[in-house]
Amino acid sequence: MANRVLIVDDERGIRDSLRGVLEDEGFIVETASSGEECLAKVELGHYTCVLLDIWLGEGIDGLDTLAELKNSGSDAAVVMISGHGNIETAVRSTKLGAFDFIEKPLSLDRTVLTVKNAIRQRQLELANAQLQRELAGQYVMVGDSVAMRALRKQISIVAPTDGRVLISGESGTGKELVARAIHAQSKRRNEPFVEINSAAIPEELVESELFGHTKGAFSGATRAKKGKFEIADGGTLFLDEIGDMSARVQAKMLRVLEEQRFEPVGSNTPISVDVRVISATNKPLDGLIDNGDFRSDLFYRLNVIPFQVPPLRERLEDIPALVDHFNTRFSAGYGKHKKEFTEDALDRLRSHLWPGNVRELKNIVERVVIMVAKQAISDNDLPDLDAAAEIPASSFRFPTFKEATDAYQREFIQHKLAEFEGNVSKAAEEMGVDRSHLYRRMRNLGIKI
Repeated sequence: MANRVLIVDDERGIRDSLRGVLEDEGFIVETASSGEECLAKVELGHYTCVLLDIWLGEGIDGLDTLAELKNSGSDAAVVMISGHGNIETAVRSTKLGAFDFIEKPLSLDRTVLTVKNAIRQRQLELANAQLQRELAGQYVMVGDSVAMRALRKQISIVAPTDGRVLISGESGTGKELVARAIHAQSKRRNEPFVEINSAAIPEELVESELFGHTKGAFSGATRAKKGKFEIADGGTLFLDEIGDMSARVQAKMLRVLEEQRFEPVGSNTPISVDVRVISATNKPLDGLIDNGDFRSDLFYRLNVIPFQVPPLRERLEDIPALVDHFNTRFSAGYGKHKKEFTEDALDRLRSHLWPGNVRELKNIVERVVIMVAKQAISDNDLPDLDAAAEIPASSFRFPTFKEATDAYQREFIQHKLAEFEGNVSKAAEEMGVDRSHLYRRMRNLGIKI
């Protein structure tokens, strides 16, 4: 589709000459002789670029027209032109949202190049804004349960500060979602949000990933690399699964938090940064501290503001809203009509224990959207949830909730492993959890293949 350009100038000769050269370049061109006519045309049609003279004779001038364009929500790129330009006027037009400022007598070649650059820049800005909206849709916090309302309230209070946050919760509850929400509502929201999962990176590379390295620092380091801390400078660093950090990395992390500076692997030159650290864990860190596997001094520095994300089984009333959210997202993503989950289907989902939490529910809805051709989804169209829908009677002999939960999860995981003949990857996919998380849970529960 050709780009439409509106030329606004009170001199007919300039309008005609610009129109001719821009039409030769393939643009659809219209003209206006006043600010009022410009605003009327923009209200009726869409333009990708407006060439706007500052001095327009009678009526409103170009700067007032520019201000009205921006107030009206126009997304056209605006290039200001003037025969009486000065630095003050150029600065003011830029502050009002103009892309560029060019002076008369106009160089036609420069004008064409400026129009093309303005359109290209505006298209990039619009595409980026659309991407940000899509990302925001992926990371929206869904649910109106008491637990979720309290969590959102806590985020709104903590986000504007620079206090370090430690987010605890089971796998799949949405700890990263909470971290992103804190960042999005903070004063650092326009700076990078950088994440690193300690459990997903080989131990020997974690230090390099966090702090970077110089060329030749170790075998395979063929070039220098920035670490996550440096990349996140000015923004937020999200450290996921901190319970899996080695003792060596914990010691260096402690120093970085104290001094806000570090040395890349292989370097003696410190780098100073300004980073807000948000960390998360699905392990009880107090138990790791008791066993000597996690430093208590690091814990206290990370745990300035503790967050606890509730498991899905404790907010089952949010399931219809979550199902609708994932249904809408995946239906649009796969180009399908949105499904309709019947009340009996929702009742069955509400009866499930959700060992994989929200991630497990998301996977199930995605599977239904892809695999089930019907529009109305009943309980018979859902995957088999019966194995996870009942609590073993033997669980009631345990004195604490944790012991009962461990016993049930041990039995459930063993059942799934047997179902898939010991294939951990397939069992994890069926359960809706990451393979690394399943391995860690099996290790903690003493399950061996």
